[in-house]
Amino acid sequence: MTIHREGYQSIGIAAFLFGLINIASFNFLSAAAPWLTIAIFVVTLIFFLFIVSFFRIPKRILSINERQVICPADGKVVVIEEITDKEYFKDKRIQVSIFMSPANVHVNRNPIAGNVKYSKYHKGKYLVAWNPKSSEENERHSVVIENPNGIILVKQIAGALAKRICNYLNVGEEVKQGAEFGFIKFGSRVDVLLPLNAKINVQLNQVVKGGVTVLASF
Repeated sequence: MTIHREGYQSIGIAAFLFGLINIASFNFLSAAAPWLTIAIFVVTLIFFLFIVSFFRIPKRILSINERQVICPADGKVVVIEEITDKEYFKDKRIQVSIFMSPANVHVNRNPIAGNVKYSKYHKGKYLVAWNPKSSEENERHSVVIENPNGIILVKQIAGALAKRICNYLNVGEEVKQGAEFGFIKFGSRVDVLLPLNAKINVQLNQVVKGGVTVLASF
């Protein structure tokens, strides 16, 4: 397991606060209330370890197949439905949405290999990620990737806790399946818009792994 570069600053701040709070607690509270000093240490340690865990990148054997769409994120499938895309395709698509809790790995990976046709950031609200309106009203970043087998749109969506979306793709760039394309800080959602003829390989409420679980097939 390694730590994502987006986490260096947050982990540094968390480590500083952990040390500062516990030094102050030991100096001013340990004599009068040792139980409180221990409680503060335990609580702050759990918080620090959570921050470190949030930015983890676990080692995985990635799924690579040109005829398959691989899950771009860890989490749980919360939506599988036919929608009309208003942003790029302007027609009907199958939307599969993956909700990422703060406990999930938050690295986002390219579902397919291909050429980046579209990449756009949208300012917006911070509705809870499972709200149906979050796909169109929340802060989000949309990317369209195309290859000879098909074309998809991947949408990173901020949730109530997520305040920063990181996306590393540029229009015209050739990307590899499974390679990292972004990161969302502290709870969020990823939507994948697929052609109507795509075969969906996941079910509602299924727990999936980014870069590993097969989302759909062309």
